[in-house]
Amino acid sequence: MLNKVVIPVAGLGTRVLPASKSIPKEMLTVVDKPVIQHVVEEAIAAGMTQIILVTRSGKSALEDHFDRNAELEQVLEAKGKDKLLASIKDMLPRGVQLISVRQDEARGLGHAVLCAAELTGADDFAVMLPDMLIDNSDDTRDFAAMVDAYRQHGRGQVMVEQVPADQVERYGIVDCGGQTPAVREHAPMQDVVEKPPLAEAPSNLAIVGRYILPGKIMQLLQSTPPGAGNEIQLTDAIKTLLDEGGALDAFTMGGDLYDCGNKAGLLKANVAFGLKHPETSEELSAFLQGLSVK
Repeated sequence: MLNKVVIPVAGLGTRVLPASKSIPKEMLTVVDKPVIQHVVEEAIAAGMTQIILVTRSGKSALEDHFDRNAELEQVLEAKGKDKLLASIKDMLPRGVQLISVRQDEARGLGHAVLCAAELTGADDFAVMLPDMLIDNSDDTRDFAAMVDAYRQHGRGQVMVEQVPADQVERYGIVDCGGQTPAVREHAPMQDVVEKPPLAEAPSNLAIVGRYILPGKIMQLLQSTPPGAGNEIQLTDAIKTLLDEGGALDAFTMGGDLYDCGNKAGLLKANVAFGLKHPETSEELSAFLQGLSVK
């Protein structure tokens, strides 16, 4: 049963310095929640019950955030602030476990995922990148829909979206043999290339930080040599899996993607989520309209 998700959170956050100098980048907020909480809630909504954080020294705030704070809860309860109390109490529902493992050195996404091998064992598992937030305008969450596709068809899934030609070289790009699956549909992957030049890209379908992978990928990562950036790349292990006849599908997302690992993406996410939040939407909307007429 698919219930484990690996979330690599050991990065230094250089793209959001100086904010990340003393605060983990995953603790930067989108409206009133740290980015990591948005991602963990997305995982739980999709049925994940083992949340595995791959972390490093200086990131204890991530684990602390999901712990109970009895003193704060008592203060809020005594003051009758029930809504605020509900927002911090039981962030992890009963039956959901948060576990952390250490990545001793930054050696790439593939190495970070491999650090969780003892916890995932031979099981299939999910990977979610905490920088990437997905804003779904309807009631269907893309990651939950991708999990449903995995459970229905028994094939690993890699979430993708079409990107403009000038952005292709920023991403891992998948080859579906010329197919482009419709929104929340999937198609068999034939190949994957990490950050290819546009002239060598097999498509414009970019991987967007959500994966459901077979347990075998851990075995492949153990023998994957350093690739782009002299780091162990997850896409290289995925390519080996495909070359050996493994089955993976590309699953097209339907929501809006925000890369909160950079300043502009974080600001955009705050605007998008802020316009939906009941406590901020009206005032923020009026503020933005005021800016537009100046």
